[in-house]
Amino acid sequence: MTTSAPNPKSSITDVAGIKVGHFTDTRRPTGCTVILCEDGATGGVDVRGSAPGTRETDLLNPMNLVQQVHAIVLSGGSAFGLETATGVVRYLEERGIGYDVGVAKVPIVPAAILFDLGVGDAKIRPDAEAGYKACKAANTNPPAEGNIGAGAGATVGKLFGGKRAMKGGIGTASIKLPNGLTVGAIVAVNAVGDIVDPATGKLLAGARTPDGKKLQGAMAGILRGEALPPMLGGTNTTIGVVATDAKLDKAQAQKVAQMAHDGLARTINPAHTMFDGDTIFAIATGKSHPTQPANVTLIGALAAEAMAQAVIRAIRAARGIAGLPAAADLG
Repeated sequence: MTTSAPNPKSSITDVAGIKVGHFTDTRRPTGCTVILCEDGATGGVDVRGSAPGTRETDLLNPMNLVQQVHAIVLSGGSAFGLETATGVVRYLEERGIGYDVGVAKVPIVPAAILFDLGVGDAKIRPDAEAGYKACKAANTNPPAEGNIGAGAGATVGKLFGGKRAMKGGIGTASIKLPNGLTVGAIVAVNAVGDIVDPATGKLLAGARTPDGKKLQGAMAGILRGEALPPMLGGTNTTIGVVATDAKLDKAQAQKVAQMAHDGLARTINPAHTMFDGDTIFAIATGKSHPTQPANVTLIGALAAEAMAQAVIRAIRAARGIAGLPAAADLG
Protein backbone atom coordinates (compact mmCIF):
# COMPACT_ATOMS: atom_id res chain seq x y z
CA MET A 1 0.00 0.00 0.00
CA THR A 2 1.15 3.52 -0.73
CA THR A 3 1.96 5.05 2.64
CA SER A 4 2.16 8.71 1.73
CA ALA A 5 0.56 11.21 -0.59
CA PRO A 6 2.43 11.95 -3.83
CA ASN A 7 4.86 14.87 -3.66
CA PRO A 8 3.57 17.30 -6.32
CA LYS A 9 7.07 18.71 -6.83
CA SER A 10 8.78 15.39 -7.56
CA SER A 11 9.25 13.90 -11.03
CA ILE A 12 11.19 11.34 -13.02
CA THR A 13 13.59 14.12 -14.06
CA ASP A 14 14.88 14.12 -10.48
CA VAL A 15 16.86 11.06 -11.64
CA ALA A 16 20.23 12.25 -12.92
CA GLY A 17 20.66 11.68 -16.64
CA ILE A 18 16.95 11.88 -17.53
CA LYS A 19 15.13 14.45 -19.68
CA VAL A 20 11.44 14.42 -20.62
CA GLY A 21 9.67 16.10 -23.50
CA HIS A 22 6.04 16.10 -24.65
CA PHE A 23 4.37 16.67 -27.99
CA THR A 24 0.61 17.30 -27.91
CA ASP A 25 -1.39 17.51 -31.14
CA THR A 26 -3.62 20.58 -31.25
CA ARG A 27 -6.03 18.96 -33.75
CA ARG A 28 -7.34 16.31 -31.37
CA PRO A 29 -6.35 14.91 -27.98
CA THR A 30 -3.31 12.76 -28.75
CA GLY A 31 0.44 13.02 -28.47
CA CYS A 32 3.67 11.40 -27.36
CA THR A 33 6.20 11.66 -24.55
CA VAL A 34 9.91 10.95 -24.83
CA ILE A 35 12.21 10.02 -21.95
CA LEU A 36 15.76 10.81 -23.06
CA CYS A 37 18.88 9.23 -21.54
CA GLU A 38 21.43 10.60 -23.98
CA ASP A 39 24.47 9.24 -22.09
CA GLY A 40 22.94 5.76 -22.30
CA ALA A 41 21.10 3.78 -19.63
CA THR A 42 20.66 0.10 -18.92
CA GLY A 43 17.14 -0.91 -19.92
CA GLY A 44 14.59 -3.54 -19.00
CA VAL A 45 10.90 -4.08 -19.71
CA ASP A 46 7.96 -6.10 -18.48
CA VAL A 47 4.71 -6.48 -20.42
CA ARG A 48 1.72 -7.64 -18.36
CA GLY A 49 -1.26 -6.60 -20.47
CA SER A 50 -2.57 -8.89 -23.20
CA ALA A 51 -2.96 -6.31 -25.98
CA PRO A 52 0.45 -4.58 -26.19
CA GLY A 53 1.92 -2.43 -28.92
CA THR A 54 5.68 -2.14 -28.59
CA ARG A 55 9.01 -1.57 -30.38
CA GLU A 56 12.47 -2.97 -29.52
CA THR A 57 11.33 -4.85 -26.40
CA ASP A 58 13.09 -8.07 -27.49
CA LEU A 59 16.36 -6.16 -27.51
CA LEU A 60 15.96 -5.58 -23.75
CA ASN A 61 16.03 -9.30 -23.00
CA PRO A 62 19.07 -9.84 -20.73
CA MET A 63 20.36 -12.54 -23.11
CA ASN A 64 20.55 -10.14 -26.06
CA LEU A 65 23.50 -8.05 -27.16
CA VAL A 66 22.85 -4.33 -26.76
CA GLN A 67 23.22 -3.21 -23.14
CA GLN A 68 21.95 0.38 -23.18
CA VAL A 69 19.10 2.47 -24.51
CA HIS A 70 19.17 6.17 -25.42
CA ALA A 71 15.46 7.00 -25.14
CA ILE A 72 12.06 5.49 -24.39
CA VAL A 73 8.93 6.68 -26.20
CA LEU A 74 5.37 6.55 -24.88
CA SER A 75 2.77 7.44 -27.49
CA GLY A 76 -0.89 7.63 -28.30
CA GLY A 77 -2.20 6.63 -31.71
CA SER A 78 -2.34 2.87 -31.23
CA ALA A 79 0.08 0.94 -33.51
CA PHE A 80 0.35 3.99 -35.78
CA GLY A 81 2.01 5.84 -32.90
CA LEU A 82 5.06 3.57 -32.99
CA GLU A 83 6.23 5.82 -35.83
CA THR A 84 7.15 8.44 -33.22
CA ALA A 85 10.25 6.42 -32.33
CA THR A 86 11.58 7.04 -35.85
CA GLY A 87 11.65 10.76 -35.14
CA VAL A 88 13.46 10.16 -31.86
CA VAL A 89 16.06 8.03 -33.66
CA ARG A 90 16.61 10.85 -36.16
CA TYR A 91 17.02 13.42 -33.38
CA LEU A 92 19.61 11.29 -31.57
CA GLU A 93 21.51 10.35 -34.74
CA GLU A 94 21.89 14.04 -35.61
CA ARG A 95 23.65 14.48 -32.28
CA GLY A 96 25.95 11.48 -32.66
CA ILE A 97 24.17 9.43 -30.01
CA GLY A 98 23.73 5.69 -30.42
CA TYR A 99 25.20 2.21 -30.36
CA ASP A 100 28.48 2.32 -32.27
CA VAL A 101 28.49 -0.23 -35.12
CA GLY A 102 31.57 1.21 -36.78
CA VAL A 103 29.94 2.74 -39.81
CA ALA A 104 27.25 4.56 -37.81
CA LYS A 105 25.87 5.14 -34.36
CA VAL A 106 22.45 3.54 -34.08
CA PRO A 107 20.17 5.06 -31.41
CA ILE A 108 18.37 2.42 -29.35
CA VAL A 109 14.80 3.61 -28.78
CA PRO A 110 12.22 1.18 -27.40
CA ALA A 111 8.62 2.38 -27.44
CA ALA A 112 5.10 1.50 -26.34
CA ILE A 113 1.74 2.84 -27.45
CA LEU A 114 -1.76 3.22 -26.05
CA PHE A 115 -5.10 3.28 -27.84
CA ASP A 116 -6.70 6.74 -28.03
CA LEU A 117 -8.19 6.60 -31.55
CA GLY A 118 -11.70 6.87 -30.15
CA VAL A 119 -11.11 10.41 -28.87
CA GLY A 120 -11.57 12.68 -31.87
CA ASP A 121 -10.51 12.00 -35.46
CA ALA A 122 -8.84 8.57 -35.58
CA LYS A 123 -6.90 9.58 -38.70
CA ILE A 124 -4.85 12.03 -36.64
CA ARG A 125 -2.01 10.12 -34.99
CA PRO A 126 1.42 11.03 -33.57
CA ASP A 127 4.11 10.48 -36.22
CA ALA A 128 7.88 10.71 -36.60
CA GLU A 129 7.74 14.51 -36.60
CA ALA A 130 5.84 14.40 -33.31
CA GLY A 131 8.60 12.27 -31.79
CA TYR A 132 11.26 14.67 -33.06
CA LYS A 133 9.43 17.67 -31.61
CA ALA A 134 9.04 15.92 -28.25
CA CYS A 135 12.85 15.48 -28.19
CA LYS A 136 13.39 19.15 -28.97
CA ALA A 137 11.11 20.03 -26.04
CA ALA A 138 12.89 17.69 -23.62
CA ASN A 139 14.64 19.08 -20.56
CA THR A 140 15.32 18.30 -16.91
CA ASN A 141 12.43 20.40 -15.55
CA PRO A 142 9.47 18.60 -13.98
CA PRO A 143 7.29 17.66 -16.98
CA ALA A 144 3.71 18.82 -17.32
CA GLU A 145 1.01 16.34 -16.28
CA GLY A 146 -2.57 15.54 -17.18
CA ASN A 147 -3.90 16.10 -20.71
CA ILE A 148 -0.55 16.33 -22.44
CA GLY A 149 1.84 14.17 -24.44
CA ALA A 150 1.01 10.47 -24.36
CA GLY A 151 -1.75 11.24 -21.85
CA ALA A 152 -3.61 13.74 -24.04
CA GLY A 153 -6.19 11.23 -25.25
CA ALA A 154 -6.00 8.79 -22.35
CA THR A 155 -9.20 7.55 -20.73
CA VAL A 156 -10.07 5.21 -17.85
CA GLY A 157 -13.04 3.24 -16.55
CA LYS A 158 -14.03 1.60 -19.85
CA LEU A 159 -15.10 -1.83 -18.65
CA PHE A 160 -18.72 -1.02 -19.55
CA GLY A 161 -17.86 0.89 -22.70
CA GLY A 162 -16.51 4.29 -23.66
CA LYS A 163 -19.75 6.16 -22.99
CA ARG A 164 -19.29 5.57 -19.26
CA ALA A 165 -15.53 6.30 -19.22
CA MET A 166 -13.62 9.21 -17.70
CA LYS A 167 -10.53 11.19 -18.62
CA GLY A 168 -7.09 9.77 -17.89
CA GLY A 169 -3.73 11.44 -18.37
CA ILE A 170 -0.02 11.33 -17.71
CA GLY A 171 1.67 11.69 -14.33
CA THR A 172 5.09 11.51 -12.75
CA ALA A 173 6.66 11.14 -9.32
CA SER A 174 9.97 10.32 -7.66
CA ILE A 175 11.35 9.18 -4.32
CA LYS A 176 14.78 10.18 -3.01
CA LEU A 177 16.35 8.39 -0.06
CA PRO A 178 18.63 10.12 2.48
CA ASN A 179 21.66 8.45 0.87
CA GLY A 180 20.83 10.14 -2.43
CA LEU A 181 19.41 7.13 -4.28
CA THR A 182 16.56 8.32 -6.49
CA VAL A 183 13.83 6.34 -8.24
CA GLY A 184 11.25 8.03 -10.47
CA ALA A 185 8.29 7.09 -12.63
CA ILE A 186 6.21 8.51 -15.46
CA VAL A 187 3.01 6.86 -16.69
CA ALA A 188 0.25 7.45 -19.22
CA VAL A 189 -2.91 6.08 -17.62
CA ASN A 190 -5.35 4.72 -20.19
CA ALA A 191 -6.80 1.77 -18.29
CA VAL A 192 -9.90 -0.29 -18.83
CA GLY A 193 -10.18 -0.36 -15.04
CA ASP A 194 -10.91 2.17 -12.31
CA ILE A 195 -8.36 4.27 -10.45
CA VAL A 196 -8.21 3.86 -6.67
CA ASP A 197 -6.10 5.83 -4.20
CA PRO A 198 -4.34 3.05 -2.23
CA ALA A 199 -3.65 5.38 0.69
CA THR A 200 -7.36 5.90 1.34
CA GLY A 201 -9.19 3.25 -0.70
CA LYS A 202 -11.15 6.04 -2.39
CA LEU A 203 -12.34 5.56 -5.96
CA LEU A 204 -10.96 8.54 -7.90
CA ALA A 205 -12.09 7.81 -11.45
CA GLY A 206 -13.63 4.94 -13.36
CA ALA A 207 -16.81 3.58 -14.81
CA ARG A 208 -19.74 5.93 -14.35
CA THR A 209 -23.37 5.09 -13.73
CA PRO A 210 -25.43 4.39 -16.88
CA ASP A 211 -26.70 8.00 -16.87
CA GLY A 212 -23.10 9.22 -16.67
CA LYS A 213 -23.72 11.54 -13.74
CA LYS A 214 -21.95 9.68 -10.95
CA LEU A 215 -18.95 7.49 -10.31
CA GLN A 216 -19.99 3.86 -9.99
CA GLY A 217 -16.86 1.75 -10.40
CA ALA A 218 -16.32 -1.30 -12.52
CA MET A 219 -16.20 -3.84 -9.71
CA ALA A 220 -19.44 -2.56 -8.20
CA GLY A 221 -21.12 -3.13 -11.55
CA ILE A 222 -19.60 -6.57 -11.99
CA LEU A 223 -20.72 -7.68 -8.54
CA ARG A 224 -24.26 -6.52 -9.36
CA GLY A 225 -24.20 -8.73 -12.43
CA GLU A 226 -23.83 -6.08 -15.16
CA ALA A 227 -22.84 -7.63 -18.47
CA LEU A 228 -19.62 -6.53 -20.10
CA PRO A 229 -19.57 -5.35 -23.72
CA PRO A 230 -18.64 -8.17 -26.12
CA MET A 231 -15.59 -6.36 -27.53
CA LEU A 232 -13.08 -4.12 -25.78
CA GLY A 233 -9.83 -5.51 -27.17
CA GLY A 234 -6.94 -3.13 -27.80
CA THR A 235 -8.78 0.00 -26.72
CA ASN A 236 -6.85 0.74 -23.56
CA THR A 237 -3.30 0.29 -22.12
CA THR A 238 -1.29 1.94 -19.36
CA ILE A 239 2.35 2.53 -20.33
CA GLY A 240 5.19 3.92 -18.26
CA VAL A 241 8.85 4.15 -17.35
CA VAL A 242 10.62 3.83 -14.01
CA ALA A 243 14.15 5.18 -13.72
CA THR A 244 16.90 5.12 -11.13
CA ASP A 245 20.34 6.68 -10.82
CA ALA A 246 21.70 3.40 -9.45
CA LYS A 247 23.80 1.05 -11.57
CA LEU A 248 21.90 -2.03 -12.77
CA ASP A 249 22.52 -4.73 -15.34
CA LYS A 250 19.81 -5.77 -17.80
CA ALA A 251 18.50 -8.65 -15.68
CA GLN A 252 18.22 -6.37 -12.66
CA ALA A 253 16.47 -3.69 -14.71
CA GLN A 254 13.99 -6.28 -15.91
CA LYS A 255 13.26 -7.29 -12.32
CA VAL A 256 12.69 -3.65 -11.36
CA ALA A 257 10.24 -3.31 -14.26
CA GLN A 258 8.40 -6.40 -13.02
CA MET A 259 8.15 -5.05 -9.49
CA ALA A 260 7.00 -1.65 -10.76
CA HIS A 261 3.83 -3.28 -12.10
CA ASP A 262 2.76 -3.65 -8.46
CA GLY A 263 2.22 0.11 -8.55
CA LEU A 264 -0.38 -0.40 -11.28
CA ALA A 265 -2.03 -3.22 -9.38
CA ARG A 266 -2.39 -0.99 -6.30
CA THR A 267 -4.07 1.82 -8.20
CA ILE A 268 -5.92 0.25 -11.15
CA ASN A 269 -8.76 -2.23 -10.70
CA PRO A 270 -8.90 -4.44 -12.69
CA ALA A 271 -5.38 -4.18 -14.15
CA HIS A 272 -3.46 -6.26 -16.71
CA THR A 273 -6.63 -7.37 -18.47
CA MET A 274 -7.09 -8.98 -21.87
CA PHE A 275 -8.04 -5.52 -23.12
CA ASP A 276 -4.94 -3.67 -21.83
CA GLY A 277 -1.39 -3.72 -23.15
CA ASP A 278 0.19 -2.62 -19.87
CA THR A 279 3.94 -2.15 -20.36
CA ILE A 280 6.57 -0.74 -18.00
CA PHE A 281 10.17 0.01 -18.95
CA ALA A 282 12.96 0.36 -16.37
CA ILE A 283 16.12 2.37 -17.01
CA ALA A 284 19.19 2.81 -14.83
CA THR A 285 21.55 5.71 -15.52
CA GLY A 286 24.21 4.73 -12.97
CA LYS A 287 24.81 8.38 -12.10
CA SER A 288 24.61 7.78 -8.33
CA HIS A 289 26.81 5.34 -6.37
CA PRO A 290 27.97 3.65 -9.60
CA THR A 291 30.55 1.52 -7.79
CA GLN A 292 28.21 0.20 -5.09
CA PRO A 293 26.19 -3.02 -5.59
CA ALA A 294 22.56 -2.20 -6.31
CA ASN A 295 19.87 -3.44 -3.94
CA VAL A 296 17.35 -4.60 -6.53
CA THR A 297 14.67 -5.37 -3.97
CA LEU A 298 14.90 -1.85 -2.57
CA ILE A 299 14.91 -0.21 -5.99
CA GLY A 300 12.00 -2.35 -7.18
CA ALA A 301 9.96 -1.52 -4.09
CA LEU A 302 10.61 2.19 -4.60
CA ALA A 303 9.74 1.84 -8.30
CA ALA A 304 6.34 0.35 -7.44
CA GLU A 305 5.71 3.15 -4.95
CA ALA A 306 6.74 5.86 -7.40
CA MET A 307 4.59 4.28 -10.13
CA ALA A 308 1.55 4.21 -7.84
CA GLN A 309 2.08 7.86 -6.97
CA ALA A 310 2.49 8.77 -10.66
CA VAL A 311 -0.82 7.07 -11.53
CA ILE A 312 -2.64 9.07 -8.86
CA ARG A 313 -1.03 12.31 -10.03
CA ALA A 314 -2.05 11.57 -13.62
CA ILE A 315 -5.68 11.22 -12.62
CA ARG A 316 -5.69 14.27 -10.36
CA ALA A 317 -4.04 16.39 -13.05
CA ALA A 318 -6.44 15.26 -15.79
CA ARG A 319 -9.08 17.69 -17.01
CA GLY A 320 -12.42 16.75 -18.51
CA ILE A 321 -13.20 17.08 -22.20
CA ALA A 322 -16.47 16.71 -24.11
CA GLY A 323 -18.15 13.49 -22.99
CA LEU A 324 -15.31 12.53 -20.66
CA PRO A 325 -15.36 14.11 -17.20
CA ALA A 326 -12.26 14.00 -15.04
CA ALA A 327 -11.88 13.05 -11.39
CA ALA A 328 -12.05 16.73 -10.49
CA ASP A 329 -15.51 16.95 -12.10
CA LEU A 330 -17.14 14.04 -10.26
CA GLY A 331 -15.12 14.05 -7.05
